[in-house]
Amino acid sequence: MSSSRRGVEKICSRSAGIALVALLLAGCVQPAPAMIPAASAPRTPTFTPFQPLQPTIAQTQAAIASESPSDATQPESTQLPPSPPQAIVASPPSEQLPLKLPGQSSLWIDPRLPEGLRTALALPSGVIPAGGVEGADLRLEPGVGAVVSQWIYALVAPFPTLARGVSSEELRQAWSEGPPSDEPFAGRPLLVDESTRGMLSAVWGEPAPGAVQVLPSNELLETAWGDEHAWGIVPFEALEPRWAVLEVDGQSPLRKDFDPAAYPLVAPISLSGGAGASPTDTAWILASNRDPNRLTTLAMTGVTALVRATAFTMEQRGVKYPGKDVGEWLRGADLTHISNEVPFARNCPFPDPLQQGMRFCSDARYIGLLEDVGTDIVELTGDHFQDWGEDAMLYTLDLYRERGWGYYGGGADLEEGRRPLLIEHNGNRLAFIGCNGKRGGYAQARANHPGAVPCDYEWMEAEIARLRAEGYLPIATFQHFEYYTFQAQPDQERDFGRMAQAGAVIVSGSQAHQPQALEFKGDALIHYGLGNLFFDQFDVSEACRQAFIDRHVFYGGRYIGSELLPILFVDYARPRPMDPAERVDLLRKVFRASGW
Repeated sequence: MSSSRRGVEKICSRSAGIALVALLLAGCVQPAPAMIPAASAPRTPTFTPFQPLQPTIAQTQAAIASESPSDATQPESTQLPPSPPQAIVASPPSEQLPLKLPGQSSLWIDPRLPEGLRTALALPSGVIPAGGVEGADLRLEPGVGAVVSQWIYALVAPFPTLARGVSSEELRQAWSEGPPSDEPFAGRPLLVDESTRGMLSAVWGEPAPGAVQVLPSNELLETAWGDEHAWGIVPFEALEPRWAVLEVDGQSPLRKDFDPAAYPLVAPISLSGGAGASPTDTAWILASNRDPNRLTTLAMTGVTALVRATAFTMEQRGVKYPGKDVGEWLRGADLTHISNEVPFARNCPFPDPLQQGMRFCSDARYIGLLEDVGTDIVELTGDHFQDWGEDAMLYTLDLYRERGWGYYGGGADLEEGRRPLLIEHNGNRLAFIGCNGKRGGYAQARANHPGAVPCDYEWMEAEIARLRAEGYLPIATFQHFEYYTFQAQPDQERDFGRMAQAGAVIVSGSQAHQPQALEFKGDALIHYGLGNLFFDQFDVSEACRQAFIDRHVFYGGRYIGSELLPILFVDYARPRPMDPAERVDLLRKVFRASGW
């Protein structure tokens, strides 16, 4: 990612329209102090804040020109108004209605509307709730009339699903004709809650008998996990990590490049009524449940070691060669994590692809690869960070700081290495913390000496709990013992599990040279090992040629989901995305090893 992307985004939002609304709703979030501690010594890392994205691309509010006395452009709004003066859920019974006064309009709110929209409403002055659709001056309902909001839904399945997605034609057919008996629907009805059924029925028509199963929203996930073939449709705000979000026509609302105009699971919501009754300001209606300016994507990776045959290949084919096929995935994330185990050194010798020893360094020119793939965050928990001595470690830290990259899990001394890396992006507050669990000379950071940080599990548990209490989403990573198995081993399960129970939302193994199992503890995702990103174990085993890039997604201060992006090495340096058959084969192995 380029440095222009880095910044702490602070969105200042003001309601507009009628004078009373402005008085009640106006507010501005003041800029918060930088999340990265200021340098207290020459070698304390500084971290260039991420620059905010461009202004929101929220759906433009329709002017309701045919029904409104004003043809002024409608203001955009995708943020919840602060301290709503008259929050409502649905139109109350007629006996509870306030007395309608001259100049006021009554509003009927369709009970099919999503709860997230209804609870966010704050009626402006001059608009009161109506008890029913009959006689109401205004109607807020599903429809394609004067569209004031668009609600995004997601096609979901239990996380360990092999399917990638379907076409909109297949999905509409399953809705209108019933799910086909063959894959991918396997004759199972789509799981939905009552609101989702009502909203999609307004857009698509009533579902065929047996096409959907309506459940309370809080039962959808557990019901789906009880049947590996069960799929469902949920509103975007209901996403959580144990759901896998499936593509529809190649689109997924989890992704940064999501295009609502090319996605069928979008329900329009309209505001209509008699002439002169519609308010010209619709800022009190949430424009969408998905605002791209509240979304953060994080690409996490496994082992990087630019040495031996990998480095030799870079010398022959170019420094950027290893990232040729996966660079787009890495650059496309808002934040890109690299676990670089090896220091850069001024006196590093020319790489030997047949090197026998295990003392490593990288030529400083190779940092061009990390720049090219969009590195933002460097993990320093690796075994080989101290291989080339103190000068090389300090030189490496200088190179990272010069580029504005944050680092953690190691540093110029023990205090710096233990310090969590704090990042705020699009309102999502992330905290990275890590350590080397091997000891035995691998983690040498001390009070006055650089290196990787040894694991102190009790301290990490307390630190993770503290960060979570302060509103951060902790991400814990390990350089643990390497096991050449898909299954996680007992010591991994013990140590990774402790971090999840302490409050980490993601626990990731950076040590593995092949993919390993996954596990959920509550809503925390544990991935015991991702495999290599850039390392030369092409001939060790078939499993060492396979790996994952994990793309994690955060929205509105919550961790909402992840995508597993499988990669396969074509030589000693370069991985590529797997083809569909390779992907399914690897997922089957990993999900089986996970007990799923």
